[in-house]
Amino acid sequence: MAKARVDSWIWAVRITKTRSAATAACKAGHVRVNGERAKPAQPIGPGDEVRVRQNGFDRIVVVTGIILKRTSAPEAAKHYEDRTPPRLPREEAGFVPVRDRGAGRPSKRERRDLEKLRGY
Repeated sequence: MAKARVDSWIWAVRITKTRSAATAACKAGHVRVNGERAKPAQPIGPGDEVRVRQNGFDRIVVVTGIILKRTSAPEAAKHYEDRTPPRLPREEAGFVPVRDRGAGRPSKRERRDLEKLRGY
């Protein structure tokens, strides 16, 4: 049974743009294989579930084939099954309050208002 490095595979199937970005994601703990945190050189094979955290969302794919070199997107899509749940529309995702940069720490009144807004 063929195996491949997880960083090389997520780069080859076009989940990350560069191999160094794939390696950095593994080192930062953004890549999980079968629920366990993956190091860049961890071997993966068909049937393994790979979760990659990108932009605050998990991309979930199941390995169906091993590919070592980066190819076209339609060819790369043959080597994984995408099980990523659809993202919520912006209207349903909810509003996250953001303070202006350089505004300093919130005052006691602002902190209470933020807690009331968050439902604490």
